[in-house]
Amino acid sequence: MVMNRPNPAQWVWYAFGGRLPQHCAEWVLHDVTCRTWMLRHLGRALTQLAPFCLLVLLPGPLWIRLNAILLGLLVGLFYSICYSGETAEHRAIKHGYAPGTARETRQIARDVRRLGKHGPGYRPWWE
Repeated sequence: MVMNRPNPAQWVWYAFGGRLPQHCAEWVLHDVTCRTWMLRHLGRALTQLAPFCLLVLLPGPLWIRLNAILLGLLVGLFYSICYSGETAEHRAIKHGYAPGTARETRQIARDVRRLGKHGPGYRPWWE
């Protein structure tokens, strides 16, 4: 089974919250549930925040412009990380998956990795 990936223009549209064509729906589920889903989320967040760096072109002292950019990026990334689970879930729903699918898929993959690493019958001390 071949997974259809979006082209670069479609990916930028997707990073800004757009909906991809239906043939990319499987890739979207992979994008929001794979082992590196949080890194992918941060990549999309940085893409959304990239235009914010144009503040460096405004007049004024350079140190103020650079601090404004840095603090703006930090606040943007903070909120993006805080709502990463909800954002991933919304992306999956937008592409035709039932609510909860992304979260459940990540949980199943986490459990499979844990069983593969520690064997059957393993329970972490915190559970």
